[in-house]
Amino acid sequence: MPDVHTGVGPFLAVYLAASRHWTPGAIGLALAAGGIAGLIAQTPMGALVDRLQQKREALAVATGLLAVGALAVIYFQSFAEIVGGQVVMGIVGTFFPPAMAGMTLGIVGRAGLDRRIGRNETFNHAGNVFNAVAAGLLGYIFARESIFYFTAASCVITIIAIFFIRGREIDFAQARGCDKGELANEQNTSGFWEILRNRSLLIVTLSVVLFHFANAAMLPLVGQELSVGHPQAASLCMAVCITGAQLVMVPVALMAGRLAPEWGHRAVFLIGFAALPIRGVLYTLSGNPIYLTSVQLLDGIGAGIFGVMSVLIISDLTRGTGRFNFVQGVVATAIGLGASLSNGVAGFIAQRAGYNAAFLTLSATAVMALAIFAVAMPETKGLRHYAVSDSTGLHPLSPSRPSSVAI
Repeated sequence: MPDVHTGVGPFLAVYLAASRHWTPGAIGLALAAGGIAGLIAQTPMGALVDRLQQKREALAVATGLLAVGALAVIYFQSFAEIVGGQVVMGIVGTFFPPAMAGMTLGIVGRAGLDRRIGRNETFNHAGNVFNAVAAGLLGYIFARESIFYFTAASCVITIIAIFFIRGREIDFAQARGCDKGELANEQNTSGFWEILRNRSLLIVTLSVVLFHFANAAMLPLVGQELSVGHPQAASLCMAVCITGAQLVMVPVALMAGRLAPEWGHRAVFLIGFAALPIRGVLYTLSGNPIYLTSVQLLDGIGAGIFGVMSVLIISDLTRGTGRFNFVQGVVATAIGLGASLSNGVAGFIAQRAGYNAAFLTLSATAVMALAIFAVAMPETKGLRHYAVSDSTGLHPLSPSRPSSVAI
């Protein structure tokens, strides 16, 4: 499944402006409505995924709703209808990341999760590149509406792929963070508040919020700087930046999944954190379009590692709690808030003090994220966090390493 859950947002703005002649303000409201709805839905959707036993069927229904939403862009005419469709797509889209991660954990278990999440993200980024290129070519060669038909067709193919997964192979308890065979009901899982008080989870959340605050505005700032100094090359360079970074993410995600069992989850994640401040500083050294485009490729390292390791570390921290997907939603909400503030703050700094000052400020924030994670975050691989009702008598969520057993 390529990244179909993001829907048609990047192409919607072009379609509404060129074919429907909407004003920039109206387009912005339509896109913002979907984004805000998705941000609000992240945490409750994660909790819903934890409770759902029929994850495969629910994922198929969500995919079908996205197909309907894509076609609605063509056949709906009024502002309210388009906004309503975007709200539905924004909410439904938040179901995909926790559902895919939960299903993966339920199928392969913890022993196979590192490599499998790496493979998932590898195909995800490859799918991003394919979808972007295919949709762009379809919109250029044929009518712009073909982009939305293409998205709907992708959803149909995704539904077919979903039902090739054997439902009986998805262990429900394992899919929500318990060990295989455990009774995964609400009486045998940790409470929401106890999960949120987990010190390691707070450190991870703070680190990734700072990471995304530093990261979200970098590419838009590059685009603005290119537009000022090199207006003719700006569009081409931005296309190369986006596609090139996604191509870099393909091997990086695969390697992250392969290295995680040997190096540890913390060590691999630190590489992703370290790539961001380096990239921000390098942006200040030259305004040459080719140079800026080359530096943007480093985004593939940070983002490629992040997509893999964030799922693995959340899985570590929620083992035995039954709240794996809920915590994914909480962290995703925090990330969205951090990223949403990034562009406004960076834009204000760039206007007052220049692009280099904005890049250095973002780099300093990225260094803070790296320092917090490096100093305060322990290695999580192999930790066991006991649920409240566990009969061991240990304090809820207190980490314990399983003892070695001779077989």
